[in-house]
Amino acid sequence: MRTIRPSSSLANVKYEIRGDLARRANEMERLGYDIVPLNIGNPGVFGFRTPETMRLAMIENLKASEAYSHQKGIFPAREAIVMQQQSRGVRGVTVDEVFMGNGVSELIDLVLRALLSTDDEVLVPSPDYPLWTAAVNLNRGRAVHYSCRPENGFQPDPQEMESLITSRTRAIVVINPNNPTGAVYSRAVLEGIAQLAERHHLVVFSDEIYDQILYDDAEFIPMATLVQDTLCATLSGLSKVYRACGYRVGWAAFSGDVEPAREYLAALDKLSSLRLCSNVPGQWAVQTALGGYQSIHELTRPGGRLFQSRQAILEGVRNSKYLQIHTPMGAIYGFVGVKEGVLPDFDDQRFAMDLLEHKHVLIAPGTSFNAPYKTHFRITNLPDAEVIAEVFQRMEEVCDSYLSDRRLPTQTETTQPETAQTADRRAEPRAELKVVAK
Repeated sequence: MRTIRPSSSLANVKYEIRGDLARRANEMERLGYDIVPLNIGNPGVFGFRTPETMRLAMIENLKASEAYSHQKGIFPAREAIVMQQQSRGVRGVTVDEVFMGNGVSELIDLVLRALLSTDDEVLVPSPDYPLWTAAVNLNRGRAVHYSCRPENGFQPDPQEMESLITSRTRAIVVINPNNPTGAVYSRAVLEGIAQLAERHHLVVFSDEIYDQILYDDAEFIPMATLVQDTLCATLSGLSKVYRACGYRVGWAAFSGDVEPAREYLAALDKLSSLRLCSNVPGQWAVQTALGGYQSIHELTRPGGRLFQSRQAILEGVRNSKYLQIHTPMGAIYGFVGVKEGVLPDFDDQRFAMDLLEHKHVLIAPGTSFNAPYKTHFRITNLPDAEVIAEVFQRMEEVCDSYLSDRRLPTQTETTQPETAQTADRRAEPRAELKVVAK
């Protein structure tokens, strides 16, 4: 029988966040084990609800959602995005420069597919949200990673970025607030990136899906307010700030020097037409979301659930003999590292598998995000603080085992069919750990 092989274009594509570890977690859940899923920033899994006003806006417009919309999206949604951009100080954007998509994920693919030819280069942060690297590779380009080092608070260095630019470079990707690190870029860093993009006539793709998820005194600066003399695409959506991942609603708003990019925008319009339109019912929630009460601020201020869960991550690291972290100032993640010299043979993939197999916690290894080191891992701060505290206790036990003769249970022992004895063990408080909101 002839083997059916996948496309060679997938050779350099990875998305480990939903890879082997997640598949193993699914197998364990089918065997009856309770897994704490900290690998994905999926608010609905942890009991967060989309604001009721958005749900009502979608329901009330269902009759108007049965036909295809314009390939760029419905007018009220695009108009609301223009108004938001204008309120932030972005000049020159109109509804003609706004494209709605099935989440930011689809738009990442479309904006790159419309731009890249074979072997064109795109500067992508390391660590990054891995879809950016994957989409560059899938669309015949080459991702060139610029470093956002832990010792620099995960802030990029514009001068170092400029040294990576070649005659093949077409664009720069900025993820701010950052996934996976939680870094919120300073004005000086963003101005430096904007200036080098303008000098080299590069497109700026600014992924701002976490734009309002900020902690303490962090200040978010929209990239489009700084980019004037080249094209800037602001990508955002309803998934995170508005806790509506399943609605699959995202947008790309183009600003800056738009006129020289008319052929490119026409190509993007063609690609949008080929997929007819994005999800129409969810688009009706955009105007209400952007123009209404911003409930996210209740969650991120002191006492709010996201703030308190982030504090639990910081406390868990502070109490650990092994772990360290640069305080995340935005987004919904902690990018946790191992202290230098404490666990010299630490491997993020091995640690993630041990934590899953023996402690039933699913995390994302740092190398999943195209980090060149194996000393970090990402967790989300979406669970309650109590859950996160318990997770760090389990992490500490795994790290302890690396420095002792105490043997962790084998995989077979962990996944053997349940008996009365194992059922009793699973009835203990640890096994009953809940990840649903109160």
